[in-house]
Amino acid sequence: MGVINRIENIGRYALDFIAGLGRAGLMLWGAIAHLPRLQKGLPLLLKQIYVLGVRSMVIIVVSGLFIGMVLALQGYTVLADFGTVESLGPMVALSLLRELGPVVTALLFAGRAGSALTAEIGLMKSTEQLSSLEMMAVDPLKQVIAPRFWAGVISVPLLTMMFCLVGILGGHLVGVEWKGIDSGSFWSILQASVEWRQDIVNCLIKSTFFGVVVTWISLYRGYEVTPNPEGISKATTSTVVQASLVVLALDFLLTAIMFGQ
Repeated sequence: MGVINRIENIGRYALDFIAGLGRAGLMLWGAIAHLPRLQKGLPLLLKQIYVLGVRSMVIIVVSGLFIGMVLALQGYTVLADFGTVESLGPMVALSLLRELGPVVTALLFAGRAGSALTAEIGLMKSTEQLSSLEMMAVDPLKQVIAPRFWAGVISVPLLTMMFCLVGILGGHLVGVEWKGIDSGSFWSILQASVEWRQDIVNCLIKSTFFGVVVTWISLYRGYEVTPNPEGISKATTSTVVQASLVVLALDFLLTAIMFGQ
C-alpha cells in the first residue's frame, strides 16, 4: 500500500502541475491578447508603469552604481597583474550588458515589484474585488491583469538599461577618478568593444524575456492565491523564489543561444 500511495501522490502532483501550467498559460494568453488600447487602456498602463517601474528606480540605480564600482575595483586588481588596465571599461560594460544587468535587474524587480503585484492581486481576490468586476460584466484579465502585465514587460528592459548605464558610470568613477586610468582610453576602448547587436540588442532581448516571466509568475501567483492572509503571505514568498529560479534558468538558456556558438 505504501508504494501505491506514493505512486498516487506523484501522479496527483504531476496532474496538479500540468493543470496549473495550463491555467497559467491561459492567463498569459489572455494578458497578451488584451493589449491596452491607446484611448482607454493607456492611462491604466501608464499608471502601472509608474507603480512598477518608476518606483523601482531607486533600488535599481543604487544597486547598479555599487555593482559597477565593485566590478571595476575587482577588475582593476586582476588586469593590473597583466598590464592591461586600459581594458577595464569594456570589461565592466560587457559584464553588465551581457549578464549582470538583465539578471540582477530581474531579480530586484521580482523582489520589489513582483512581490507587490502578488500581494495586490491576492488582496483583491480575498476582498472579492475581482468577483465584483465579473458581476459588473468587466473582464478582470482586461481591466486588472493585462495593464500590469504589459507595464512589467515594458519596465524591466528600461530598468535594465538604466542599471547598465549607472553601472558603467560607477566603473568609470572607480577606474578613472580613483585608480587614475586615462578617461579617453576608458571610453574609446569601451566604445570599440561594445557591439550594438551582439551586446545591447541581446541585453534588451534577455530583459524582455525576464520581464515576461517575472510579471507572469507574479500575477498568476496572486490570481490563484488562497484568499486569506496566510495564503497571500505564502504566495508572495513563492513568487520571489520561483521568479528568481526561472530567471536564472532562462538566463543560462538564452546565454547558450546567444553566445554559445
